Amino acid sequence: MLDSLEKMLAKGADNALLRFGLGKGYLDLKDHARAVEHLQQCVEFDPKYSAAWKLLGKAQLGLGDSAAARLAWEKGIEAAQAHGDKQAEKEMTVFLKKLDRQA
Repeated sequence: MLDSLEKMLAKGADNALLRFGLGKGYLDLKDHARAVEHLQQCVEFDPKYSAAWKLLGKAQLGLGDSAAARLAWEKGIEAAQAHGDKQAEKEMTVFLKKLDRQA
């Protein structure tokens, strides 16, 4: 799947959904650096994409950057609230509470 998405990107088909798919795919493979790269591009295309903010935070945490993860989840909560996406809002709130307990 990632190969076909990378080929689409190489052909110039660049958009939020494509970047989300690539980011999620690399996150699933634990390639946090590449996941961050694609998810960052995704939220630049669509800052209201709450699911992308959620995964971006996870990828950044996977790189050991808890400050960046916190920022992503805070922005993701704002995006989720703006769209009425209660589930994403709850999940990212839980992630932030876990970060606070670890600090």
